[in-house]
Amino acid sequence: MVPVAVGAGVAVGEPSANWWRVVLAGVVSLMLQVGVNYANDYSDGIRGTDDVRVGPARLVGGGLASAKSVRVAALVSFLVAAVAGLVLAIVTSCWLLLVGALSILAGWFYTGGKHPYGYLGFGELFVFVFFGLVATVGSTYVIVESVPALAWQMGVAVGALACALLVTNNLRDIPTDQMVGKRTLAVRLGDARTRALYGSLVIGGVVVGVAAAWSRPSMLAVAIVLPLASRPVNVVRRGAKGPELIAVLGATGKVQMAFGLVATVALILGA
Repeated sequence: MVPVAVGAGVAVGEPSANWWRVVLAGVVSLMLQVGVNYANDYSDGIRGTDDVRVGPARLVGGGLASAKSVRVAALVSFLVAAVAGLVLAIVTSCWLLLVGALSILAGWFYTGGKHPYGYLGFGELFVFVFFGLVATVGSTYVIVESVPALAWQMGVAVGALACALLVTNNLRDIPTDQMVGKRTLAVRLGDARTRALYGSLVIGGVVVGVAAAWSRPSMLAVAIVLPLASRPVNVVRRGAKGPELIAVLGATGKVQMAFGLVATVALILGA
């Protein structure tokens, strides 16, 4: 929900804003996220890549649900997102149909299909594009039907923090991913460089948000998130491994939520 809230914050002050659309944008974003998680659980589970897992339990891999039921859950989630997106496309632009279709395909083929791009090291790129730029800029667009430069900048900030969540997961799973031939970006970069990447994404994302003060000086308030952001970064820098990185994942999520809350309020107050 962070990119939708931030994108809506960018739209505050625009005379052409249609605020009812933010509800549908929230449904699209949330259900895509849910759908992606179910799809990943299903695809990884049937491949057997979750058979040896350090992180939280998975439905298919952990035997907690059948592969068929998880697949249905993924498809239903994508369908709900598609219906909400269709309404937004009807009232704004047909180009959103293409964006929506690409978003669903990106969600499914992250770990699905014969050649999942998540297994080739492109997961972070797609997370940055779809859960950062597309979700944030798209939310602003459906509300005001224009895309100010500030929306792109906030999309970069949100995308960096979204990537940091995935990097945490992939850093934790380097040993098991190597065992099953899963060549994530973390596997390709190696442990040390992945830790450096994580720190750059977390701190860099917050700093990019602070730099939005060029447009709305109130965005300087986002700097109060930096002490919170530094905590998981320091834990990762000190060499946390395995189960320790589960706590880092939670802490990273809190950083993203704190950033979203502070940035949204600052954008509203500065409009």
